[in-house]
Amino acid sequence: MPGELRIVTAGPLEEPVAPCALLVDKPKGMTSFGVVKKVRWALDIKKVGHAGTLDPMATGLLILLLGREATRQQDRFMGLPKVYTGTIRLGQTTASYDAETPIEVETDATDVTDSDLEDAVRDLTGEIMQRPPIYSAIKKGGERLYKKARRGETLEIEPRPTSVYSFDIAERRGADLDVRIECSKGTYIRSLAHDLGAALEVGGHLTVLRREAIGPFEVGEAFDLEALVTAARPRDA
Repeated sequence: MPGELRIVTAGPLEEPVAPCALLVDKPKGMTSFGVVKKVRWALDIKKVGHAGTLDPMATGLLILLLGREATRQQDRFMGLPKVYTGTIRLGQTTASYDAETPIEVETDATDVTDSDLEDAVRDLTGEIMQRPPIYSAIKKGGERLYKKARRGETLEIEPRPTSVYSFDIAERRGADLDVRIECSKGTYIRSLAHDLGAALEVGGHLTVLRREAIGPFEVGEAFDLEALVTAARPRDA
């Protein structure tokens, strides 16, 4: 667990705020950089970074690093394990592996048994090789993959090693699976959804994602973004 740096959780803001690691609950529909910009404006701090991006569709814990001293410790937070909850929908595939792009193929998933699910999930748990989505911020040839994907380019993306410490199905609701996943840095939950659907031969994509924890830090400790802005700039909120 990173030490020394002050961790700021939901509650009254103390001056000066920076340097610190600020826990924020990212709302749906906003990019991680959008959160950074809003907090930078609200707290009037020029140097703000984050320790692990969340897709716009996702919600949950985002650790913001305020001040130059804090941003220098980014790698210490980035390397912590993550906990996610979400929903995987079987029987539908998308190019982005989530609900951000249109459904491409639909397949009847009613014949998938609980035993089939257990076997497929077991194969996706532990030390695995995972292929990141083409709609991702990974750079290839000096350009983000998602930019290439939006132009319709087809690319061969090399699989990468990652660790899935636990992959649990909390509830099955027809074609929807509510899941809880604990994993290492660099794991794409979208890819797990896609790979689970592929293993079951019906396809799958992620419809809901929430980051519950990063290492010892939990989203329940985090600031609601709008509440943070109101506390920092009550006249502008």
